[in-house]
Amino acid sequence: MTTVSLGMPAVPPRGFGNISAVEPFPKAAHRELGNAQLRANLGHATHTIRDKRLRVVSELPDWESLRDAGSAIKTEAMSRLPELLAQFEEQFTSRGGTVHWARDAAEANRIVEGLIRDTGASEVVKVKSMATQEIGLNEYLEERGIAAFETDLAELIVQLDHDKPSHILVPAIHKNRTEIRDIFLREMPGVDRSLTDEPRRLAMAARAHLRRKFLSAKVAISGANFGVAETGTLGVVESEGNGRMCLTLPETLITVMGIEKVLPRAQDLEVFMQLLPRSSTGERMNPYTSLWTGVTPGDGPQNVHVILLDNGRTRALADRHGRSALHCIRCSACMNVCPVYERTGGHAYGSTYPGPIGAILSPLLTGVEAEENASLPYASSLCGACFDACPVKINIPEILVHLRGEDVEAKHAPRSGSSGRRRGLPTQMDVALGAASWALSSGERLGLLEKGLPVARALAGRDGKFTSLPGLAAGWTQSRDVPAPPSESFRSWWKKREKGAGPREGDGATEGETR
Repeated sequence: MTTVSLGMPAVPPRGFGNISAVEPFPKAAHRELGNAQLRANLGHATHTIRDKRLRVVSELPDWESLRDAGSAIKTEAMSRLPELLAQFEEQFTSRGGTVHWARDAAEANRIVEGLIRDTGASEVVKVKSMATQEIGLNEYLEERGIAAFETDLAELIVQLDHDKPSHILVPAIHKNRTEIRDIFLREMPGVDRSLTDEPRRLAMAARAHLRRKFLSAKVAISGANFGVAETGTLGVVESEGNGRMCLTLPETLITVMGIEKVLPRAQDLEVFMQLLPRSSTGERMNPYTSLWTGVTPGDGPQNVHVILLDNGRTRALADRHGRSALHCIRCSACMNVCPVYERTGGHAYGSTYPGPIGAILSPLLTGVEAEENASLPYASSLCGACFDACPVKINIPEILVHLRGEDVEAKHAPRSGSSGRRRGLPTQMDVALGAASWALSSGERLGLLEKGLPVARALAGRDGKFTSLPGLAAGWTQSRDVPAPPSESFRSWWKKREKGAGPREGDGATEGETR
């Protein structure tokens, strides 16, 4: 067994790869909102998945107890993470597998490349994997002359279209079937030119294309939904059977697993095998669940590796308010109920992890002080629907508020390192909040400001609305009007009312007294 120090570093390393937005969320979201076809595709798909999930969840009288159990198991796993990872390595290695440790995306990519080079292969097949998307493995291998073929249908569609996934569970959720047919006709070698957009015909075309890859590939790359410390077992759940082909046919199997995927006991799978399929695809049972423990002589891959990936996870673990984001089992339930995601899609988040979970996980992995992800915690209305839907009860709204506070502190703190941000001149928000603090801390000051209400009302125009405000307030009037203030404040109205009413019976005043 490898001796690995898992003690929490004083300054945990940040994550790198496809977890950093290339532009601020507000700018990207504004662009995506202009795509009417995207909104139609997203609305149809998320509503369909959401309705299926509600039906199958309602069948279980102990659903809330299952959620509590899932949350408790993940909390235990995170509190014992160093111990469980060491146990997993010991068990996996004793059964013929090889464990590698990767501190970040660059190290993980180098390890994968080296393992592929050792086999002499120039092509690999891949099971759908968020971890390999996170580290940018496909692009890394392509630059070095190694072709990586996605075998999940939705991932294949995205790859052929030279696009990026837009959803954790359904990467091509932003494409409709006509768009998919056009992609196949344009990019898929040897496809029948009479191909229609009938779903069955599209699936058969993809199957014929992939079958040749399955039968010829010597190396497969997978992610992992779970890693069981007690037995050294890895698990992948999927719906198409492509995972089973990748995990059993090639001679070499390389798995990239985030260290947060470890579970203490095999018995814990009982809970997650009920939570995951219902929360993700709205199914009672996952169609394909593959479990493997090291090497089985004469059966399946004989050269088996797992890469345990940090890439900012210890950084997230060090945040006592945000560490529960690592409980995520990648079901996408939060995305399917999120009003923000439904209208902007996954590309607006600029990360492998979109939607509500991405709005907290990406900043936690990179550090919210990283400028590229600083806007993500604000990509939410804080409606709480994501918390209600999460099968392991991650309180996403609470973490979002925490990260917003961290962002404010980062902007006002002295520069710390090359990525730190110095406050410099006060921002418009600083000025506005300072003025509000000054006015609201004194009744006399507030009264003086209230005397200006008639002037503000006159500036609103004949229709009694502000349709365009300058500076910071422009973000509000960009999509809504602001009604003109009243001609008189409530405090002023109440004072006049009380003065005109005089003493009332039973209020403690005697004849001749005034209030």
